[in-house]
Amino acid sequence: MMVDPFSCMRLWTDMMRMGAEAQYVMTMRMAGLMGVMPQHKGENYRMVAEKGDAAREAMGAAFRSAASGARADEILAAAMKPYGRRTRVNARRLSRH
Repeated sequence: MMVDPFSCMRLWTDMMRMGAEAQYVMTMRMAGLMGVMPQHKGENYRMVAEKGDAAREAMGAAFRSAASGARADEILAAAMKPYGRRTRVNARRLSRH
């Protein structure tokens, strides 16, 4: 099975975007924890609780993708979607303070 080079580039850029957003989210949350900037009520709980949900969604997506006969890059892309969705939403929400 041939891997499309453009799908690999898309996967790489998605990973880089998600990494940058995750760094931003961690920075904003640390600033809130230190009292440097305002923080939504319940942000500390959300920070911990969302990890389990994202992991369950990612595992389910990866297993469904693998069971359907997907390539390795497609399985990884499916597993990353729940995490990428959360980093994107968190970065937007935290930037509104």
